[in-house]
Amino acid sequence: MSTPKQTSTPVPESLLRWRRDAPKRAEALKNRVAALRKRANRSATTAFKRAEKYAQEYRNQERELVNLKRQAKAAGNFYVESEPKLALVVRIRGINQMHPKPRKVLQLLRLKQIGNATFLKLNKATKNMLKLVEPYVTYGYPNLKTVRELVYKRGFAKVGGQRLPIVNNNVIAENLKRYDVVSLEDVVHEIVTVGPNFKHVNKFLWPFKLSAPTGGFEGVTNHFNEGGAAGNREDQINDLVRRMNH
Repeated sequence: MSTPKQTSTPVPESLLRWRRDAPKRAEALKNRVAALRKRANRSATTAFKRAEKYAQEYRNQERELVNLKRQAKAAGNFYVESEPKLALVVRIRGINQMHPKPRKVLQLLRLKQIGNATFLKLNKATKNMLKLVEPYVTYGYPNLKTVRELVYKRGFAKVGGQRLPIVNNNVIAENLKRYDVVSLEDVVHEIVTVGPNFKHVNKFLWPFKLSAPTGGFEGVTNHFNEGGAAGNREDQINDLVRRMNH
């Protein structure tokens, strides 16, 4: 009795082509990984050099300020610093019994919840906005340390309407490279100096979500000058942020 012949199943042409092109795909993947590593190394080098340049710039500014104050004191005068250009605004009250106008301003400032905080470039228009919402916010003039701590610890990116964590510099470079902002230190520098691309960088940052301050607020219905929490607290905003950034 003869056994039937076994017929082999034909291999599809697409599978043969996929097997044949496997070495080419492997080579393309290898080249892509090498290119990405090269770009990452180049970006890291650029970020490091800029960070060094900014650090030197900050040191020079501090040194110059100290010298100017000493010169003024030696001449029997007081050195008056220039008007602040940057404010940090923190919302401290809800919407109960709020007039529509301050509610609209809070929306423009992107302060939708209690504990939200945003940076604001100070000019005549924005100062008038702050006056309208003063009972509902506290604000002041953040220093370099405060800006850096907020960006590094609480910084999230707004990309396509979504809140994304800034886990590395890639998300910054992908969205802000056209403004020559490619790293976290670039973001900090643009904010703290209120640079030419401040508007774009600030819009890229999602409003900060701060915790309730250690020890609580002093009294949200009273002005800061009256022992409360609302309104302008100038340089003391830095102490408040430390209590809310835990």
